[in-house]
Amino acid sequence: MLSFIKSFLPTSYFLPGWLILDTNPVDSLLQGLVGACGISVLCSLMRVHFFLVEERWSVESDESDEGRKRRTPCHERRTKAGLTGMLQFFIVTGILSVVGSRVASLVVLEFCLRSVSGLITSGQEYRTCLQQVLVQSQFSVGCALSCSLYFLHEGASQRWLCLLLAAALSWFLARQATRLMHHVMALYKLHSSQRYCGVCISLLTSGQCLLPMLCRTLILIFTVAVVASVSIINQHFLSATEAVRFWTPLTICYTLLVVYMQDAQHHASGSEVVLNTVMVRLGGLMVLMLTVGRWADVLHILMCFLGEASCLIPTMDLLDAASSQVSESP
Repeated sequence: MLSFIKSFLPTSYFLPGWLILDTNPVDSLLQGLVGACGISVLCSLMRVHFFLVEERWSVESDESDEGRKRRTPCHERRTKAGLTGMLQFFIVTGILSVVGSRVASLVVLEFCLRSVSGLITSGQEYRTCLQQVLVQSQFSVGCALSCSLYFLHEGASQRWLCLLLAAALSWFLARQATRLMHHVMALYKLHSSQRYCGVCISLLTSGQCLLPMLCRTLILIFTVAVVASVSIINQHFLSATEAVRFWTPLTICYTLLVVYMQDAQHHASGSEVVLNTVMVRLGGLMVLMLTVGRWADVLHILMCFLGEASCLIPTMDLLDAASSQVSESP
């Protein structure tokens, strides 16, 4: 049925080849939906983590009521924007659906290299750097899930059904994570003090395990995504010479980007360095694709600019919270 409908869609007779999606539009939409749900889960759990850390500091330092009121409005304002959050979710879903698996693979490889090098050289600020990496990884997580699904379901006879099941499960997890976030923001103080809510009591006793759990999950996601990314990129080469011609400038470009951004982090902080990092690394990828890529890759990188912006701009408060823990961490 889907093949019959697809036969009536515009093809190369009407559109240039670089404007045609890599896969069936339904499959691309489902992959984008899974990626957007993954971003939503990560963002919700990170907000819960920062809220618990702030509450723990408030208790340990015996903070005054005036100080608590000054600290909490940022989180409450962010979590009440339901319409804005849904709009952002659908924008990210559309962008991940349009971005091809090749560019998504490049984004994953670049992020993994930059994150590993940043964590290795972080020194005593490892925890702060780790939290910043988790917040900055939102769009990269969406790309990782999208290209992993493309790789794992490639050639499957009922691909759309597998992706539909994955999208349904992802939607359920995203909704549960969002409900947990709203529950914690609204009722954690009351329930943790009265001790009659199982969820809040669990977070009170083992909330410090939330960050390590997120780290292990993302390590698993990006491990699979790296394998999928290398395989996807190599599929576009007909010989070893073409592969070397692509991977050599790509490796050099990534290395220079990592060195530049590690140096830039010592001269700027907070949201400034994050925005500079996004512009530099995606700009470098665009220049590289103009040299050894295709027009479709350039178009998809432009879409990645929008995707990164739609993920990072609404979560600047989380980046500021991660940066502010440098001097307050226990």
